[in-house]
Amino acid sequence: MAKKVSKNQRTNRGADAGHRNMAKVIMASKKQNGHYEFRQKMVEASQVQDELKAARS
Repeated sequence: MAKKVSKNQRTNRGADAGHRNMAKVIMASKKQNGHYEFRQKMVEASQVQDELKAARS
């Protein structure tokens, strides 16, 4: 007979999926009426500096 698996047992389900380091970039810009708006974007950790440079220009 096979062993029962507990529902609380930790399994290795996500081991096969590719893992990427991600970062959340939040950019603030001021509107003409004085209020601020915030834009969010998820990018790879290696691309953060490029996104910041693009947002500033």
